[in-house]
Amino acid sequence: MSVFGDGLDAAVQKAFTRPAPKSAGAQMRYLVRQCKGTKVVAQMLRVSQRTVERYVKDQIKKPRPDLADRLEREVKKRWQPQIRAQARLKAATTGGIVIDTRARMGYTAPIGSTDQDRIRHLTVALPPHYAARLFDAQEAGATEQQLKEIAAEALKEVYFQDNGRRAGSLEEVRFTDIEHLEFDL
Repeated sequence: MSVFGDGLDAAVQKAFTRPAPKSAGAQMRYLVRQCKGTKVVAQMLRVSQRTVERYVKDQIKKPRPDLADRLEREVKKRWQPQIRAQARLKAATTGGIVIDTRARMGYTAPIGSTDQDRIRHLTVALPPHYAARLFDAQEAGATEQQLKEIAAEALKEVYFQDNGRRAGSLEEVRFTDIEHLEFDL
C-alpha cells in the first residue's frame, strides 16, 4: 500500500460525479465491459474465467475479502477516466493541491539553527506546478520515496521558505514517520 499514491488517487476520486458500482456483480459487469472480455478480467483479478462469469450472472454475490478489495481497486482505477483527467488537469494548471499531513519533519540548515526533527501537523496549499509534478511522477510509476521527495521539496518551498521570503539557506527537508497524509484538490 502506497501512502502517497493512494492519497493522490483518493483526492482525484472526490471529483467523481457518480458513485462507482457497489455490488460485486455490478463491479464485475463494469470490468468486463471495460476490458472487453471475461478472460482479461479473470487474469487481472487472479480468479478463474468461470468465477467471473458467475459474478456477472449474479450466481455468486459475496466475494472473499481479498477478492473484494482487488475488485473495488480495479473498478475505482477505471471509473470515470475523463472526470479524473479533468481533475488532474485543473490541479496541475490552475488549482494546485492541498496536502494535510501529520509527520516528523526537520531540515538541514547551517550551524546555529534549530533544525531538530519534530512532529508537525501541516495543511498547506501547494502551487499547481507541484501538483503537476506529483501527478506526472505517479503516472510514470514513481516509487513512494520519489513522491515523498517531491512533497518534501514542495513543503520546503511553500511552508519553510515561504516562497523565498525566509530561510533562504535551508538545504533539505526531511519528511518521515508519516502518521496521516491526505490530499485535496
